[in-house]
Amino acid sequence: MLYNLYELQRAWLSGAAAWASVGSEVLQNPSLPFGYTGVGPVMASALDVFAHASVSRGKPSFDIDTVEVDGKNHAVTEAIVKRKPFGNLLRFSREGLPEDAPKLVIVAPMSGHYATLLRGTVERMVESAVVYITDWADAKMVPSEAGRFDLDDYIDYVVEFLEFVGPGAHMLAVCQPSVPALAATAIMAKNDNACRPLTLTMMGGPIDTREAPTSVNDLAMQRPLGWFESNVIATVPLAYPGAGRRVYPGFLQLAGFLSMNFGSHLMSHYAMFKHLVEGDGDSADATKAFYEEYRSVCDMTADFYLQTIEHVFQRHSLPRGEFVHRGQRIDLGDIKDTALLAIEGERDDISGIGQTKASLHLARNLPEARKKYFLAEGVGHYGIFHGSKWRGMIAPVLEGWMDNHNTRAKLKVVA
Repeated sequence: MLYNLYELQRAWLSGAAAWASVGSEVLQNPSLPFGYTGVGPVMASALDVFAHASVSRGKPSFDIDTVEVDGKNHAVTEAIVKRKPFGNLLRFSREGLPEDAPKLVIVAPMSGHYATLLRGTVERMVESAVVYITDWADAKMVPSEAGRFDLDDYIDYVVEFLEFVGPGAHMLAVCQPSVPALAATAIMAKNDNACRPLTLTMMGGPIDTREAPTSVNDLAMQRPLGWFESNVIATVPLAYPGAGRRVYPGFLQLAGFLSMNFGSHLMSHYAMFKHLVEGDGDSADATKAFYEEYRSVCDMTADFYLQTIEHVFQRHSLPRGEFVHRGQRIDLGDIKDTALLAIEGERDDISGIGQTKASLHLARNLPEARKKYFLAEGVGHYGIFHGSKWRGMIAPVLEGWMDNHNTRAKLKVVA
């Protein structure tokens, strides 16, 4: 019922957005005198903002055609190199990369947004590396015959993708996948898997949410698991390939994120409105581009979502040494040669300071020279992987860490 009601609302808003867009264009038409009055631009701008906020969105494209390196533009190629029911592995490579360029596997969050939320991450790292990224599927678009997908399956996918890329790869986990990526690394280390990553970088990840809990962590702790299953899990309607699948809908995830910072989102849209009225199209377009990506959401399977709530946010299974994968307990002490880099944002209001850093002391058998912590000053959660501070402050730290651990035998002491 919840999902069907949402579909009805979406259909109505899509129609309203279309009419608002038409109205905005009419009011700004230079051939009409109303556009030259003081009221015309204001009304047109208001309709434009409403249309942008209300229109339905599908899966965005990465659209990374070129990157600039040393003042020259280099073409970038994108390819699907491995297909799986619940997610593909994409590869990005630019022309002119040296033959010995590092291979970086980026594990994108399965948290309601598409992997394209990390477009800026890919765009920056493809300057110096062959970049692979997990492109998770929208659960409502996965045919029901594909079966279930849970936290165990997520870890299996990470291992399988690393094995496809082959030995000598580095791994980067952004936010939520820090937990399954760290677990996968421990499993591969225990099995002496030759494709275990040379380095694992975790950025803003909830490794141990008992450290500096945020409002996101508090919400997960305040309700029993049964509450989440009863109140936020819905059934995919008949119109989609995944009809009948139980999911955590992307529209609920988006509503939760927007409500956390409702004031700032409201002011962003008001600023966009003012830019449009003043004729500052570039500033308005920048805000539009962000929300175009931010509001593009997808569903995740109920199994994966509920297990993440239970084991990551409620039971803290991994840091307590109680996390089990396919019947086998995961011991982070098995990680002995994968260099770990933990990056946190000073102003992160989703993963508090110390939650990602916890991974370093949990890997108790890893030499200290293969551990590094970096606190990005003045950076919020999204600034860790997107924007000028990511490009100029954080990415160089990651590149340096990869360079200093580009083989298992090579070991430099990094300050």
